[in-house]
Amino acid sequence: MAGSVLRVARRQLSQRGGSGAPILLRQMFEPVSCTYTYLLGDRESREAVLIDPVLETAPRDAQLIKELGLRLLYAVNTHCHADHITGSGLLRSLLPGCQSVISRLSGAQADLHIEDGDSIRFGRFALETRASPGHTPGCVTFVLNDHSMAFTGDALLIRGCGRTDFQQGCAKTLYHSVHEKIFTLPGDCLIYPAHDYHGFTVSTVEEERTLNPRLTRSCEEFVKIMDNLNLPKPQQIDFAVPANMRCGVQTLPPA
Repeated sequence: MAGSVLRVARRQLSQRGGSGAPILLRQMFEPVSCTYTYLLGDRESREAVLIDPVLETAPRDAQLIKELGLRLLYAVNTHCHADHITGSGLLRSLLPGCQSVISRLSGAQADLHIEDGDSIRFGRFALETRASPGHTPGCVTFVLNDHSMAFTGDALLIRGCGRTDFQQGCAKTLYHSVHEKIFTLPGDCLIYPAHDYHGFTVSTVEEERTLNPRLTRSCEEFVKIMDNLNLPKPQQIDFAVPANMRCGVQTLPPA
């Protein structure tokens, strides 16, 4: 499927409309997997995107979208998650016209596959896709077109990062992804991760660039840290990953 047909134009970013109302942003939480879902909308056109929806909270998200009078264009995943089932498949049913989106390198099914440099446009705004592999090969970070905020998925967490010991993860790759694709953003760019386990909601590029206990180390030190985390296996991985390869809860027709 050509990105241009589905309103995703490579390296073409929509700009803020003069002195118009700022973007609408809602951060929502799913407590079992500690996942953040983000709703972004254009207050003028009422077009919206949803980042990293969770199956169990998809009805909540759909209800909020309706209450706010928004039209959901895309349900977007930063990567193929291992700790929960995505809600993108269910949202396609709850909100007709919504299309599921994920990186082509994830290998997962979706209505639309994106690559590094692609832009997801909604009204006056756009999300720039920055490939940020390492946690998984298909991880991406979404950056708002004015570089005021970035949605980093599991690549960069607040004072941490995603693990690299499964799903073809690579610590060295993750280190370079964060330093080259995220830490090069303006220092005051807000960082919105896919998860948090300590009660934090947002950080900045400058904070993480200077305070992140893992990513302020050298690449060699970072790799050693990641190789010795000895984390338990995610509880939902055995059924979450296969489901997420099929867009969550429903099998999509061939592209």
